[in-house]
Amino acid sequence: MYFMLTDRFNNGSKKNDVNFGRTKPSATLRGFMGGDILGITQKIEDGYFTNLGITAIWFTPVVEQVHDQTDEGTGATYAYHGYWTKDWTSLDPNFGTDKELADLVAVAHQRGIRVVLDVVINHTGPVTPDDPQWPDAWVRTGPKCAYKDYVTTTACTLVKNLPDIRTESNEPVDLPQALLDKWKKEGRLQKELDELDAFFKRTGYPRAPKYYIIKWLTDMIRKYGVDGFRCDTVKHLEEDVWNDLRKEADAAFFEWKKANPTKILDRNGFYMVGEVYNYNITSGRNFDFGDKKVDYYNHGFHSLINFDLKGNKDDLETIFSKYSNILHGELKDHSVLNYVSSHDDDKPYDDARVKPLEAGTRLLLCPGTSQVYYGDETARSLIVPGTNGDATLRSFMNWDELSSNTSRSGYHVKDVLEHWQKLGQFRRDHASVGAGKHTMLSQKPYIFKREYQQGSFSNVVVVGLGLQAGGKIIEVGSVYQDGTQLRDYYSGQTVTVKQGKASVKSPYDIVLLGKMN
Repeated sequence: MYFMLTDRFNNGSKKNDVNFGRTKPSATLRGFMGGDILGITQKIEDGYFTNLGITAIWFTPVVEQVHDQTDEGTGATYAYHGYWTKDWTSLDPNFGTDKELADLVAVAHQRGIRVVLDVVINHTGPVTPDDPQWPDAWVRTGPKCAYKDYVTTTACTLVKNLPDIRTESNEPVDLPQALLDKWKKEGRLQKELDELDAFFKRTGYPRAPKYYIIKWLTDMIRKYGVDGFRCDTVKHLEEDVWNDLRKEADAAFFEWKKANPTKILDRNGFYMVGEVYNYNITSGRNFDFGDKKVDYYNHGFHSLINFDLKGNKDDLETIFSKYSNILHGELKDHSVLNYVSSHDDDKPYDDARVKPLEAGTRLLLCPGTSQVYYGDETARSLIVPGTNGDATLRSFMNWDELSSNTSRSGYHVKDVLEHWQKLGQFRRDHASVGAGKHTMLSQKPYIFKREYQQGSFSNVVVVGLGLQAGGKIIEVGSVYQDGTQLRDYYSGQTVTVKQGKASVKSPYDIVLLGKMN
């Protein structure tokens, strides 16, 4: 899965760069920079994600954001990141149009790539002169989360001036007058009201804040045919919210598939991955609040973001074997989303980008799902002078460095990209890399196999790391029969198994062996 900030990846159209008078000076990397939905689509069409072996893309929220700036200790900031919602029923024109999002999904599906939308239910955007607070019946403005227990993690605001949706409430509320006025001005008031009436009649839900938002988010599935949600701030909401979102998402996805039989990519159900901040794969199924443990896998989620890998200092065999045992044990039929850097983690695996090849190997050969954060594959700088807080992680994609093949820290940017592409394509073409059981075949040199079987489908690969350059003989007799033709996905050469061995001659210290597809 490839993850990008919509505003920071690629500018497909400069015509939408400025909207709602967003022209005030901003702190470093805290204003809009022009990236948009059209820019993502262009890179899909260019084959950029296909060459990386990507099978799903996730980008930050594209719903309409607060219009004005706020400054809460990090400097003047616009909602370029997409997490400050003003209207869940509209796309933000800085990001693009309905047609452009529909086109993105269609183009992605044509290339076997799923689309995962980033969604927020926990909070609105901050209050500004241009963006009034949602009514008190919808939001609370305090206290700030103390993280001492369940209540002080859920019934609270993440930061000052970020109104928290009262997701624990089942009390009916009226729609905000500002939203009604906006819909009326845009000529869609009656349409929105009729759809809400139909939703609440069909479901029987009370007209509580969370159910309005669930309706609005699942409309995006019916409208665009997106394949999944990455759910923000999961531990800050009650578990029933995620159960209900999943129920309505499944219904919406089923309806979209039924209405669009020629556009169906696969028979998979709707996908939901959750950001339970600081969840660790070694915790198994539960997240511990101190006074309560919650199993989010039992509340709508296929997968949770794993905060362990990026800071794990263990050797690869220790990590790979541990993850495999957990994923095929306590987390069987579920997964985790691993990463080495992200948009809000101030301790990436390689913040100075001095070992981008090693980072790629660690991430893309790890059991579970891999999240490639935009620029991991091109060594985009994560240390930007003059930034405050997480802005340093959010510079614009370094297409210029890729084009000029910039050299630094002993490597060229194109060499980094090629490394990530080889590993990514190997992973895409062999389900066993991420989903298979891990078995070490040799400690020195380090060689392992991954084997996956589901029904009549089976897949197995053999990987060697830290090998000698030049000629390499890999013992594979316990995995492949003599005469089996294999491809080394790193060097590109084809080898035939003889006397239980695969002989590879290449200048690389990596061998990625799998049957040719």
